[in-house]
Amino acid sequence: MTDDAPVHPAARPTKAETLELRIVGRARTPWRRREDAPHQPAAAPDARGVLEIAPEYRAALADLEGFGRIWLLFLFDRSRGWAPRVKPPRGGPKRGVFATRAPNRPSQIGLTSVALHAVDVARGEVHVSGVDLLDDTPLLDVKPYLPVVDAWPDAGHGWLEPYLAAGVEPRLKKPVRPMKRR
Repeated sequence: MTDDAPVHPAARPTKAETLELRIVGRARTPWRRREDAPHQPAAAPDARGVLEIAPEYRAALADLEGFGRIWLLFLFDRSRGWAPRVKPPRGGPKRGVFATRAPNRPSQIGLTSVALHAVDVARGEVHVSGVDLLDDTPLLDVKPYLPVVDAWPDAGHGWLEPYLAAGVEPRLKKPVRPMKRR
């Protein structure tokens, strides 16, 4: 998704509007460039990655193994600025940024779900697939995906409903050329 509206300058935050976030680790993935990364995990379900968790947070990985999927909260660290309305990649009119998954957001926080394969607490490594993050993306949190509470199959698709009803599937853009690991 691209921003073609003027970028809004960041408002000066008050003490009540600020918070401290900690980077708990980094994602190691095949994608170095934004244009090569899939737009959603479903576009590259076999793409493998490793989450490298910082030493001081490794003990928090205890008991994570055994879950089939996990949520990742991350920082869109290569996005700059934002616009209140953006043009979705599938076309149509501009949409409110909060009604899209555009990376250029007021707080630059992203959310994705990946398949969990293995956890090595001692090394601080979490092996995943279906990863759609750029290499070296800062991780803010890891949470288990719980199908019993995280899945809402009857939830509406919002402005995507007419597209889906017409048989137009979202273009998730498969990666063009994965980069070699460092």
